[in-house]
Amino acid sequence: MNEIITDVKALQEETLLNLKNSKAINTVRAYKSDFNDFALFCAQNGFKALPSEPKIVSLYLTYLSTKNVKMSTLKRRLVSIGVIHKLKGHYLDTKHPSIIENVMGIKRRKGSIQRGKKPLLINILKTIINVIDEEIKEEIKKLRDRSIILIGFSGGFRRNEIVSLDYEDLEFVQEGLKINLKRSKTDQFGEGSIKALPYFNNSQYCPVDSIRKWIKISKISSGALFRRFKKGSKLSEHRLTDQSVALLIKEYLKLAGIESKNYSGHSLRSGFATSAAESGAEERSIMAMTGHKSTEMVRRYIKEANLFKDNALNKIKI
Repeated sequence: MNEIITDVKALQEETLLNLKNSKAINTVRAYKSDFNDFALFCAQNGFKALPSEPKIVSLYLTYLSTKNVKMSTLKRRLVSIGVIHKLKGHYLDTKHPSIIENVMGIKRRKGSIQRGKKPLLINILKTIINVIDEEIKEEIKKLRDRSIILIGFSGGFRRNEIVSLDYEDLEFVQEGLKINLKRSKTDQFGEGSIKALPYFNNSQYCPVDSIRKWIKISKISSGALFRRFKKGSKLSEHRLTDQSVALLIKEYLKLAGIESKNYSGHSLRSGFATSAAESGAEERSIMAMTGHKSTEMVRRYIKEANLFKDNALNKIKI
């Protein structure tokens, strides 16, 4: 009997381990961060956070709505609370009427328009690269920064995908550059994908030429492609963080005299998708590069890109 109990306990522990590993490390970290906010709300109001119950979660969502939290954030927090309960072996009905009806009411009262960060479009991209090239700083630093921004835009990369790239992921071919993306947000099981960046006619803004020069000057032959600098211009072995991408963009926007508040690391990815849509690229071609699994977000980019192109007012002659 004791052996059976021991086996069941071992199976329970193994199951919880499987549940934890079903999500990427960064994703679990984000869930925990969201849950910590819920736990703080519970502690301040004398509620139990784990396990919790639908009516408490519903109160928390109402609390968030009074703080002008975006609907997208509110929904993400709800998912996070449910996932953490599951990972800890507890059941929480996040589809309970007291939660769902409350969310619908909040949505009706507050609206659910998502105002994301601005896309970094081609004219802004060129301005940033011009600013980098004109900067009075070491060539090695300029080549790293411009390569990060050009490859981020041209490949429609997420910022964590950019900093996760290794030298071994690159393959230069006659047409340009093949990049092996080992894992991404929408590829949780690491099946991998390959992105192809062709040579540009204008070499100043060509990501392939920039990467070639970066590899040559940095002498990187293995490991992390984009690294931090030590004091001066000496390259370290330490990989850049994804936050570094956003900081670089903001730094050079400011130098260009452009308000940086509404731009982020995601602006490279959305900038590619919007610019590609403006240029007439098909939905599937954009998705093939960005790795989007759903058409919803890509169609939003296409819609924004065509606001003036397909505007009915163009047919009216005044």
